[in-house]
Amino acid sequence: MRLLLDTQVWFWWMMGSQRLTQTAHAAIADAGNDPLVSAASVLELLGKRRIGILPDMQRLADHVEEEIDLAGFGRLSITTEHAARAEAIADGHPDPFDRILIAQALIEDIALVSNETLFDGFGVRRLWDGTISRG
Repeated sequence: MRLLLDTQVWFWWMMGSQRLTQTAHAAIADAGNDPLVSAASVLELLGKRRIGILPDMQRLADHVEEEIDLAGFGRLSITTEHAARAEAIADGHPDPFDRILIAQALIEDIALVSNETLFDGFGVRRLWDGTISRG
């Protein structure tokens, strides 16, 4: 199963954080699944580094391509279709990075691994606690 990692889920995975649920951790670690990092998450990471936020993520920011490869994650580019869908939901969610993830999950029919229940209101399949919810 293809899994789109929410930006904070990606960060938590890379830090070995206990914030990930057992369900999320097991799904990401499952060799039968294909966890993906969005270009939107990379842009968010690098932007936060530029303004001095997330000092714990400095190594990831400095070596983002290598770290994605070492984690065994794939990449998901942002298409014009993703951008248009994200803009279409702008009134429903203020964060442009989250809107891109929502659009990608919907268009590509990928489960979004996230603790953000707000995503459920947009109809994404979200994996976090136990099962995949369908908003």
